[in-house]
Amino acid sequence: MERIPDEVLKSDLRYLELLSLRFPSIASASTEIINLEAILNLPKGTEHFLADLHGEHEAFQHVLRNASGAIKRKVNEIFGDSLSWQEKKELCTLIYYPEQKLQLVREKTRDMDSWYRVTLDRLVQVCRNVSSKYTRSKVRKALPEEFSYIIQELLHESSADPNKQAYINVIISTIIDTWRADDFIITMCNLIQRLTIDSLHILGDIFDRGPGPHIILDILCNYHNFDIQWGNHDILWMGAAAGNDASMANVLRLAMRYANHSVLEDGYGINLLPLATFAMETYADDPCTSFGPRVEDAGTNIDGKTMRLLAQMHKAISVIQFKLEAAIIMRRPEFGMEDRLLLEHIDQKRGVFVLDGREYEMSSCFFPTVDPSDPYRLTPEEESVVSKLHDSFTRSEKLRKHVKCIFRYGCMYNICNSNLLFHASMPLNPDGSLKEIEILGRRYKGRDLLNRIGQLVRTAYFAENTVPEKAFALDYMWYLWCGKDSPAFDKSKMATFERYFLVDKEMHKEEKGAYYTLRNNEEICDRILDEFGVEGEHRHIINGHVPVKAAKGEKPVRANGKLMVIDGGFSKAYYSETGIAGYTLVYHSRGFQLVQHEPFSSTQKAIEEGQDIKSTTQLVELSSQRMLVKDTDKGKELMVQIEDLKKLLQAYRVGIIKERV
Repeated sequence: MERIPDEVLKSDLRYLELLSLRFPSIASASTEIINLEAILNLPKGTEHFLADLHGEHEAFQHVLRNASGAIKRKVNEIFGDSLSWQEKKELCTLIYYPEQKLQLVREKTRDMDSWYRVTLDRLVQVCRNVSSKYTRSKVRKALPEEFSYIIQELLHESSADPNKQAYINVIISTIIDTWRADDFIITMCNLIQRLTIDSLHILGDIFDRGPGPHIILDILCNYHNFDIQWGNHDILWMGAAAGNDASMANVLRLAMRYANHSVLEDGYGINLLPLATFAMETYADDPCTSFGPRVEDAGTNIDGKTMRLLAQMHKAISVIQFKLEAAIIMRRPEFGMEDRLLLEHIDQKRGVFVLDGREYEMSSCFFPTVDPSDPYRLTPEEESVVSKLHDSFTRSEKLRKHVKCIFRYGCMYNICNSNLLFHASMPLNPDGSLKEIEILGRRYKGRDLLNRIGQLVRTAYFAENTVPEKAFALDYMWYLWCGKDSPAFDKSKMATFERYFLVDKEMHKEEKGAYYTLRNNEEICDRILDEFGVEGEHRHIINGHVPVKAAKGEKPVRANGKLMVIDGGFSKAYYSETGIAGYTLVYHSRGFQLVQHEPFSSTQKAIEEGQDIKSTTQLVELSSQRMLVKDTDKGKELMVQIEDLKKLLQAYRVGIIKERV
């Protein structure tokens, strides 16, 4: 070990003294150096990237359980032709859904003892394979205490060794004899799932459209290693939880649109009765034709009476939304969204929409709560509804828990192992230069812009009302949802009003920002990567937000491999548009693979019939050498720790710091 000058040790003395509290002797410091050096030479853990889950909890949960098909591939590699196709399918289903599968097995299997012996042996083989790239310490930390010792023995002792065969057999027999086989199998299956995915990256838009964003967040908030890059739908819910009424109205509108009111009522305890009562009374004579919920996307059966009520609630909250948004637009002229003040252009007497001297046909012109002389004023009844809903959103304990989890593990962007992750866009000028955005009198672009936005989002939720930026930050949360210069949106407008009320489909169009076309240029991607300080021979931008229309030949990998767009349409609402049902980008020690998923039937069919998600895998980028931990960001951290420990070791040896033993 190279000698470190004493003056260097003395300059770091305070830090080394603190480090000595954890490693109080030469022996303990040396042992940790040996351990860290060994870890550096293990294969890197497998990372999974998912985007735009949009509440599709069953598909998401299955993709986690089968590790995007990785577990099935490992089972095929391990057992080859020694097991039949049916036996391997049964084993995979057990690993994915151990509790439910065990119940089915018990109902149709006579000799459970024999089944337990065979199954435990197979699970040990699979677990041994998936744990091979980790240290024993990391595997041990993933184990529940009650089975930790037994699983370690089974993983690290081979029954092929004659001296150990009887020992292993007795362990398995005792597990069965003591009626712990089911619990042990469940633990093994969960361990296999956990070890197959080392880290999980969610590139935004957990909420809206699908029926279970709250279920997805229950899973994520207990997941072993994950991060979130906020999407505009996530920020919308965060804004609603922070008390932004316009965001709250948008959340409610989308729930009505996709018939996902149960997410609000059952998932988060939001009381929708005030809105329902108001809507039934106010729109009793309105067919609300444009506001019928999209039940074909929701995949739910709803009776006609409920459909009618949802349509009325949908229209009621939409009109309230337009008024609440107008209040923000008028008090924040710096947002530059005056063109979204649209209620004032309705000629209710003639039933037309008049803009810039041109008249547009309206599909409906029934606005009983819109006063033409003061179109953006809430009626007393609307104010009452908003007040009650505001209290319900801000007091929901479950929503508060989930939003805090999103804050704890989330941010506007992330840089991980030479990959730049953000949900949607990096605002650009038409010439490809970074676009400067003004916020509270200062101009920001690129990395500084996303950092500043991240600060504002946290201010909106966590700061006291006395903090000067609080009110602006709350309004900015709504802007991030639909503002033209929002990195989470970046379109000319969100044409909600036009789609509901204007017949002319030209008015429905939303022009995307420059990023969405320029990002296909490798030079532009390199410019953005340079801005964020992303280094490495193989560096990438990874995005979601805009569904890849695979059915029309669009490719997720662009800009000569520098950009990967992984929104493949998990949401049922996008199936017809994308032709597929989502992507998983997998980054393991040998390179990148893109897994393309077909629609998931149901959890019930996956358990009862062994129906897996049909997935196809394409190689995106293959490394010339297997990547090790030392090649990752984590490896760089460990190398710094090793250097610090070496300094501590020398400080002990030259007597600058005394050993504590």
